[in-house]
Amino acid sequence: MQESAYYKREDKGFRCELCPQSCFLDTGAVGLCGVRKNMGEKVVALNYGKIAALALDPIEKKPLYHFFPGSHILSVGTFGCNFNCGFCQNWALAQGHAPTQDTTCWDLISRVQRPDNIGLAFTYAEPLMWYEFIRDMLPRLKEKGQKTVLVTNGYINPAPLEEILPYIDAVNIDIKTFSSGTYFRYCQGNLNRVLKNTLLFARNCHVEITTLIIPGVNDSNAEIGRLVEWISEEIGPETPFHLSRYFPAYKFTTPPTSIKKLEELYHLAGEKLSYVYLGNISDFRYQHTYCSQCGFTVIKRGFQVTVDLYKGNTCPECGQSINIIN
Repeated sequence: MQESAYYKREDKGFRCELCPQSCFLDTGAVGLCGVRKNMGEKVVALNYGKIAALALDPIEKKPLYHFFPGSHILSVGTFGCNFNCGFCQNWALAQGHAPTQDTTCWDLISRVQRPDNIGLAFTYAEPLMWYEFIRDMLPRLKEKGQKTVLVTNGYINPAPLEEILPYIDAVNIDIKTFSSGTYFRYCQGNLNRVLKNTLLFARNCHVEITTLIIPGVNDSNAEIGRLVEWISEEIGPETPFHLSRYFPAYKFTTPPTSIKKLEELYHLAGEKLSYVYLGNISDFRYQHTYCSQCGFTVIKRGFQVTVDLYKGNTCPECGQSINIIN
């Protein structure tokens, strides 16, 4: 088994230092993430080289709408998460209930190298809890000229994050809520740490942000308005922002988010952000990319794929610069 990174001996056990949960691991204990276990003499990563999901996806499915739009990326995930969100839309993987198969870094790299693929996205559950495997993979992927993507909750300590940041090209960060109390109550997380890490990512790679809109939890205009203001002021108004529709899952039976509410928040966010999208809905109007200057439809999207794409990063109608990486 692969020894874990970032832990120290404390009393009769070990203290994990990978993420802010700072789990104390007595002999035989496993952390909140479900993947880091005290084996007596050391802490090991139970998910190292374990794949629970693998698929060639449209980049838009991550969702990343402004990073090589129209392309495909091999997406891979394991089990485990350092949050325990009752509304988790991917709980079978996050909570470790999915079967896995073994792989190696070189085996996975061989699968990545194909002409219809731009690189590798670590996604599905929480990739930062696959830390040791990702840390080994990232430099090798960059040596092969592959793009690297994380789809993450952003909940990790600064030192391990800064170690892998130079090798990451793009990230979609799931900001669950803009309320510290709600973060702690529903996720056992700390909003401030997520925001600080979001800024670290934004200074080093392409960033898009997603918020799952859950009725009665984080769907107030006031809360989303505060999040939008923070994104605009701290990262920039051209940061792509995805408002995703919630469906009942895991421990939550609340009915799905209404389309009317999503549309309301879409227009609210659009007052300060240039690129706002609605996810998990079938109305493609809210998935197109529009020029922030003249309103021209720069990119049209259909079911999970780009169906009409204007190459480059300027509006063909008015010449306005568009925040797109190609």
